[in-house]
Amino acid sequence: MKSDVGSETEDHIAAKPQRSLAARLVIVAAVWSAIALAIAGVFLVSLYERASERAFDAQLEVHIKSLISGMLETSATEGRATQAVTAPTYQGDPRFSLPLSGWYWTVRRANSSQILFASGSLLGDPLSVPPIGDNETAAGYVTGPTGDEIRVLQQRIAIGDEHFVIAVGAATAGFWADISEFARLVTLTLCVVGLGLILAIFLQVKVGLKPLARLRTSLSAVRQGEADRIDEALPREIAPLAVELNGLIVSNKEIVERARTHVGNLAHGLKTPLSVISNEARSAGGPLAEKMSEQAAIMSTQIQHHLERARMAAQRRVIGVSCETEPVLGRLNRAMGKIYQDKGVTVEFDQTTPIRFRGESQDLEEMSGNLIDNACKWADSRVIVKVAPLDDPATNREMFSITVEDDGPGLTREQRAEAVKRGRRLDETVPGTGLGLSIVADLAALYGGTFELDGTSLGGLKATLTLPALSRE
Repeated sequence: MKSDVGSETEDHIAAKPQRSLAARLVIVAAVWSAIALAIAGVFLVSLYERASERAFDAQLEVHIKSLISGMLETSATEGRATQAVTAPTYQGDPRFSLPLSGWYWTVRRANSSQILFASGSLLGDPLSVPPIGDNETAAGYVTGPTGDEIRVLQQRIAIGDEHFVIAVGAATAGFWADISEFARLVTLTLCVVGLGLILAIFLQVKVGLKPLARLRTSLSAVRQGEADRIDEALPREIAPLAVELNGLIVSNKEIVERARTHVGNLAHGLKTPLSVISNEARSAGGPLAEKMSEQAAIMSTQIQHHLERARMAAQRRVIGVSCETEPVLGRLNRAMGKIYQDKGVTVEFDQTTPIRFRGESQDLEEMSGNLIDNACKWADSRVIVKVAPLDDPATNREMFSITVEDDGPGLTREQRAEAVKRGRRLDETVPGTGLGLSIVADLAALYGGTFELDGTSLGGLKATLTLPALSRE
């Protein structure tokens, strides 16, 4: 059967910390903003590129129309107007006359690669253009005479019965440079906008999650015993959570109070009959009476142990209970030093770091008092009590340890195992009930801690008590 100790320990196993809610919101918003801005940047550059191409083609089309006008020669023959094709004398742009300037034009017959006329900038070199087919106009990119990229616009025209294709091209180096500069400016602008958006998102998340920080602070105050309920003055989205938590706290306290009441009633109901049985057995005398008295004493011890365990379990489940360790242990050490002063025992106390125990001060006093009292009973002259923080890698919880060492005779490994068993006393000459160490072990387990006995360099016994600490964050 699974013990309460095991289930209690499992309840305290801390889950692996995950990324904060604020970080998640900021990261998701930042990633989405970056993707959206990147898509917008690509879209804007694409639009600008298309607009630039249209403007470039429109400029080339103007030169084509000027070439067409320069090719036509009109004359009157027998009362009719006729048109003849002549070499264009187009001087609209001086770059068409500069050698290999990057601006070129050619005129060829349709469905033929024969060049009829060409700009002076070609210096007789051919301008390789793809066939236009049956289309009236076509645009594309070709390689120029110097190996650079050329944007070419071609147009089919009909003069009389003949069909010609006029091609005008210009180098795209400046065209792409303008697009690259635009892309650079767009990237820079969108980066600035993106950083601004991320900053705005961060501020929005920070301001929006402030109520959660208030809820956390209020809950921490309840856990540390500084308040008995959570502040419900919160936004309507999380106010119901605070109300439910307060209801849970009240319900928990009511359950604990009922448990304590039942434990008290049970103790009162059992102690009186046992006392009557013990008194009657002592007054009657004889072997049967002695046996009854002995068994009544054992029953009383067992009842006392289980009632104490029930009381500890009830207190263990109280929400928001904690205490400082130094005042409790300091008071115990001073008291034990005075009690065993005549025996010549010195109690040394060492705690350098403030630690807060996640539990009842009475329980801490009972556990520590049993260990220190037991050490003082068996010590020759010296008892050392140390309190130090530690981390529990298995559960990722904050813990602390209380070690009590003495220079007494100590115990063997087998005797240490027997010492923590309920009602076992290894030396009947020393007063006690034999329940002290077993109560310490049970109570430590209820808090999710541990209790161990070991040897010490002082020559006696070393008791180590590990308990949960309250975070001071």
